[in-house]
Amino acid sequence: MRVLVLGMGKTGKLVASVAAERGHSVHVLDAKENAGAAALTPPFVAGFDVVIDFTTPEATIQNMRACLATGAKMVIGTTGWYDKLNDMRGLTERKQAGLLYGTNFSVSVQVMLKMAAVMGSELKKAGYAFSIEETHHSSKLDSPSGTAISLKRVVETAAGGAEVPVEAKREGDVMGLHTLIATSDADRLVLTHEAFSRRGFAEGAVRAAEWLSTRTGSFDFQDVYTEV
Repeated sequence: MRVLVLGMGKTGKLVASVAAERGHSVHVLDAKENAGAAALTPPFVAGFDVVIDFTTPEATIQNMRACLATGAKMVIGTTGWYDKLNDMRGLTERKQAGLLYGTNFSVSVQVMLKMAAVMGSELKKAGYAFSIEETHHSSKLDSPSGTAISLKRVVETAAGGAEVPVEAKREGDVMGLHTLIATSDADRLVLTHEAFSRRGFAEGAVRAAEWLSTRTGSFDFQDVYTEV
């Protein structure tokens, strides 16, 4: 499989490395080479089976508009752009392209979201209140994280609309720490996911690219991770 990786940050570099380890041909573009998505011409994009984006929210939108317009397959690991999600899904449908996005490509985070839904449903009945704490490295641009937003949405839906506050911290080089806390007068239940490295995100993104390479349409990793 021919893979184009957009973004030369720490995660982007690891994605490229993992893709190569899995036997794929990999080409990487950094921000300077692709300012304003200028490098993503139709002939250039046509040379790849899948494009994986780990850039910035602003760059991601430009990259998606350029690539999806050609009918390309894209895996988006960047977060913070979901206000444009409907537009990008519409573009994907019109061009018969492929779009797979996710707030977190770690399989264990997806399992955490399922467990969070159970907590929200069962503990709300018993009068528990919920809160979320998340910590990431100081260079992370979006706050709260996309994963925290997903966690919040899952719990609020399962708990029947209860408001779940999120406390976000940015410090050091923390890979990602997410904690859901359910508290009552009697006790507290804590569900935590801690990432030790970016490896889980990178492997999930590459496996997602392999899965998407034969499909068209728009997919949320949360809905398809068991197939990847």
